[in-house]
Amino acid sequence: MASVTAEDIKCELDTFNIAFNNDTVDKMLEQCLCHRLGGEEIVCEWFAFSSSREQLPLTLENLDQFEHEILNKKKKPKGSSKGIQFNKTRDINSIQELYPYRSNHHWGSQKRALTTPEHPQSKRGVARLASPSLLLSPASFSSSATPSQKYGMRSGRGEVVSSFGAVQGPRWTGKGWSAVRVELLEEGENSLISSYKYMFQRLRDVRDVLTEKIEELGEELRSHFNIEEFSPVSLPVQDSITVLGQVCCDSNGKLNAQSVLLEAGQEQGGRLVPVNLSELKEFSLFPGQVVVMEGMNPSGEKFVATKLYEGIPLPFYCPSEAKQEMDEVSEPVMVMMACGPYTPSESLTYDPLIDLITIINKDRPDVCILFGPFVDSKHEQIEKNQVTETFENIFKRCVDSIVEGTKGSGCRLVFVPSQRDVHHHYIYPQPPFSLTNLSKDDSARVTLAPDPCTLLIGNVTFGLTSTDIVFHMGAEEISSGTGTERFSRIMKHMLTQRSYYPLHPPAEEVNMDYDKFQQFSQMNLTPDILIVPSELRYFIKDVIGCVCVNPGRLTKGQVGGTYGRLLIQPNPVLVEGKRVSPCIAGQVVKI
Repeated sequence: MASVTAEDIKCELDTFNIAFNNDTVDKMLEQCLCHRLGGEEIVCEWFAFSSSREQLPLTLENLDQFEHEILNKKKKPKGSSKGIQFNKTRDINSIQELYPYRSNHHWGSQKRALTTPEHPQSKRGVARLASPSLLLSPASFSSSATPSQKYGMRSGRGEVVSSFGAVQGPRWTGKGWSAVRVELLEEGENSLISSYKYMFQRLRDVRDVLTEKIEELGEELRSHFNIEEFSPVSLPVQDSITVLGQVCCDSNGKLNAQSVLLEAGQEQGGRLVPVNLSELKEFSLFPGQVVVMEGMNPSGEKFVATKLYEGIPLPFYCPSEAKQEMDEVSEPVMVMMACGPYTPSESLTYDPLIDLITIINKDRPDVCILFGPFVDSKHEQIEKNQVTETFENIFKRCVDSIVEGTKGSGCRLVFVPSQRDVHHHYIYPQPPFSLTNLSKDDSARVTLAPDPCTLLIGNVTFGLTSTDIVFHMGAEEISSGTGTERFSRIMKHMLTQRSYYPLHPPAEEVNMDYDKFQQFSQMNLTPDILIVPSELRYFIKDVIGCVCVNPGRLTKGQVGGTYGRLLIQPNPVLVEGKRVSPCIAGQVVKI
């Protein structure tokens, strides 16, 4: 199925003369992604649904009802994969298209750059130019590149589409040349650069990682809820017992209330037992979730759950008093964040990135966090290798443009890779970029972070991941009676499961190395701010004390997307030995 865009949905709604606004279109786009529907299909389903109810208007409330009554009950087509475009059948012609793509990748021999008489390859290489627009000239990347008309004609530039918190008279500008400290909290991050065992992992080692996760979280829950001991889940008993295990699905399809299995840890026998959820008043479950349940298993063949224990988040970061005095900041700190792709889908022009650099110079944030992809493997011209330079050189120009273009603002820059970055290692967790050509002054204000990571800015902790866990979990999570919306539930699951990627098995596009996953993808604390860019609708909200932000992507198909910004007030972290949460305001803004 081809990827769905907001323009596709608007066109179909116009066909049926259905009134809509941007919020309802974004909601339908989210439903398309989660339920794997096309634009025409979801509009036809809505038209049938609304017609049977005396022409219901297209509102967010009615779309929630439509999803609950229609979309959630649709069966998944046989043979469909968990992703949208990851299991396409290829003929010999389409397979041959992969060869030039592969030849420019980091593991293969470098293919000679494509040149044309109009755009010859420079023999002197890429000059380091001060102007981002010159460095990112479209003609230097693709012989057929033309500026995107739809992006250039976009409306609502600078419009605030989501906001959070209240700060007295905030000005959304930073100080420039800030002395705020930016550092990675994890120790030994360089070991992520060492060799990976992906595709050479033994199943026994994967099992040991998953078992250790079950036992660690289980012990925390046992201690917190004063549970004496866990019983084997397959033990036939007439009395109520408490069991520990990991949620699984009984098939390769999407999890539903009738397909839930509980896989016990090795200490409880390691058995898989079906779970009856009908006695639970409310639940929210996803594959890979470690849970503690109370209930009965009279026959030993099916566990009837009567109570579900919620997970416990980790404590927040609390520095020593000496460290607090050293890092104390007297003025608000502004942090900006944006996520690729940085080009429209129909053109390999970096106009959105150039616009973002202009905004950085105007607003002068203290820190700017930039998530990949910078050279998007899903871009049509990248897939077909219709470029005039290597992928590595295109990425180098992007970085040079950002570093040089923001030098006057003094902004601290953080680069986070994406598995969609065609020039980089696409394995999870992902090592940081390697930039060897930065000057000493530039290196001092650039932080290269892995995906995922925990970052310390001043005394405020940031959890960062460019992997679209919101989309992946949103497509697999099931719930009933919770009274909360999907995004809040997913964020809470991440915090209480203490992991940047708690879903198992992972989405097909995620190449998981379980040894590195165990070391670098678990949370060591609850971050003050969790940034999770996603294809789904942007949001910024408080979830159990953590400010969770999806800034969206800088481009959405052929049009502009959104970016995020935060203003953090300089509250003391410790007062009489007790931690005080930082005062945070945030906005999501159209590019």
